[in-house]
Amino acid sequence: MKKTAVIAGSTGLIGSHCLTALLSSGRYGCVRSIVRRPSGVRHPLLDERIIDFASLNASSTGSADHAFCCLGTTMKQAGSKENFQRVDFHYVTAFARACRKAGALQFVVVSSIGARAGSSSFYLDVKGRMEDELCRMGFSSLHIFRPSLLLGDRTERRVGESAAAVLAKPFSPLMIGPLRPYRPIAASDVGRAMVAAACEESAGVHIHYYSDIIRLSARFGSIIPVRM
Repeated sequence: MKKTAVIAGSTGLIGSHCLTALLSSGRYGCVRSIVRRPSGVRHPLLDERIIDFASLNASSTGSADHAFCCLGTTMKQAGSKENFQRVDFHYVTAFARACRKAGALQFVVVSSIGARAGSSSFYLDVKGRMEDELCRMGFSSLHIFRPSLLLGDRTERRVGESAAAVLAKPFSPLMIGPLRPYRPIAASDVGRAMVAAACEESAGVHIHYYSDIIRLSARFGSIIPVRM
């Protein structure tokens, strides 16, 4: 029997690729996307719900087996630490809590390399506290993705990240050993890897870095059913 997936953040860089992977995987009979405004995406399996994340609850998400969270912003976009924390901590944990109450047993979330509660970096501290909170929610399976610099076409222009990507890509093969997790990675690989991780149905808390993401992304091709 095919499962139901719910995703938040499907209009972002990683989220758009995760949504595409969910819709094409053949593993889900319904993919429910929680958005703030219409995305324009159309698909027979897609159930798009427009909600206010400030009042998100279990009825907003509806029942689901697997939940995927790609919510996230930047300090520049947020404009303040308060606004950044609202999205990257409060909205993420509220979505997770709603999914758990609605019956989801698996939760897959995008965090960041270096995430750690108590970090001197406000960004990494928020990400770390978010991860810690999710670990306390009782999901049978929790997959935390910690990519480094993301590669891909964004809807909004981020000059700093674009420049960093151009500079980092030639040096990526030289980043070995302890530097390997910091290699830039395609957002499409992260999106596919998230779906592949959920389809493995492995219990416990799993933290995925560059090598894990590449492995899982490669596995995604094997889970799509062959169409005759």
